[in-house]
Amino acid sequence: MLRHDFRPGRLVAGAAFVLAGVLFAGDAGGLWQTPWFVLIPLVTGGLCLAGATGAAARSIRRRRSSSHRTGPTAPGPAAPGQNTTAL
Repeated sequence: MLRHDFRPGRLVAGAAFVLAGVLFAGDAGGLWQTPWFVLIPLVTGGLCLAGATGAAARSIRRRRSSSHRTGPTAPGPAAPGQNTTAL
């Protein structure tokens, strides 16, 4: 059993930050040269992609949960004229 819900937007954001960290760690270690301005589009693009992924996952999760609640076993609205309050 999962301890928490899977959040794909956070996964995408984390992957973008890890990629930025690896690029600049390689630059600091002297393995390759990374220009300083590479970070801006990489992080901005990663955050935009993470936001789109999170929004899509949230809408899918919301649609799925609403269809489960209105399934055939859920009680429907009261018939017209039927008293639903207990006195």
